[in-house]
Amino acid sequence: MTAQGPVGIDRALIVVPSYNGLGDLKRLVASLPADANLYVIDSSSSDGTADYLAAQGIDHRIIPQREFNHGGTRQRAIEERPGYEVYIYLTQDAYLESPAAIERLLAHFDDPRVGAVCGRQLPHRDANPLATHARHFNYPAQSQTKGLEDVPQLGLKTAFMSNSFSAYRAGALSQAGGFPSNVILAEDMYVAARMLQQGWKIAYAGDACCHHSHNYTAWEEFKRYFDIGVFHASEPWIQRDLGGAGGEGLRFVRSELRYLGIARAAWWPAALTATAMKLAGYKLGKQHARLPARLRSTLSMHKGYWTC
Repeated sequence: MTAQGPVGIDRALIVVPSYNGLGDLKRLVASLPADANLYVIDSSSSDGTADYLAAQGIDHRIIPQREFNHGGTRQRAIEERPGYEVYIYLTQDAYLESPAAIERLLAHFDDPRVGAVCGRQLPHRDANPLATHARHFNYPAQSQTKGLEDVPQLGLKTAFMSNSFSAYRAGALSQAGGFPSNVILAEDMYVAARMLQQGWKIAYAGDACCHHSHNYTAWEEFKRYFDIGVFHASEPWIQRDLGGAGGEGLRFVRSELRYLGIARAAWWPAALTATAMKLAGYKLGKQHARLPARLRSTLSMHKGYWTC
């Protein structure tokens, strides 16, 4: 394990996968530091994204939609744009709270033990109470650095990451085998878990903020958690080595109901329904191998995975 000195923005590449989200992409680009290195991989959008990228002189590649994969596409960026010390990944529907968020994210690599850093996510301006609470619960203001020694206390949360705003030291990523070539989601957790196994630390940067949230319906929550169940069933080594969430689900529900309180009692039914749908989706996803192929795609949020 080797790492050298502070990482400046000139030694980092920001990678953004995009697809039919031109308005969001413009907002993200406008939030980035002016001197940032940016590379966009677009999955053949039909909304004018390619014309925008060309007109702005943004380094980019257009790929067929069928070639997109959460892990494979992110690894492709490293292979096509090698030589950077750190690769920062943002989703098109996120944007920085301040351009300084990139510098703050990179500052956590001053610790030579850190292989990856996850930034803090704040809710979007139009986030409903459920989406707002989820961001406050999962992304606190306090920074933290975690290693394998924290697994007994944190369990699966030791490898907590997010592909919406995170950064990876190239050397650590290579040592961990890079991003997986074909996962339904959670390529971020996959890599973080591999890094932990290699002795690297995973940092959470509570001082590096972006805006990112989703106002999911209960059915969308079901599909998202179905895919999480598929991931955990397909990569059993993660829970075997790191354990489960350690009662995190129950803590989340209690925190959510406290956050809603009497003032937002009208949201209680939606919150409880969403919780039930998450649990049902996750359990069914864990058993996806027993389901007919067509049903798997119907229940999944990331349908392209099933056609790969």
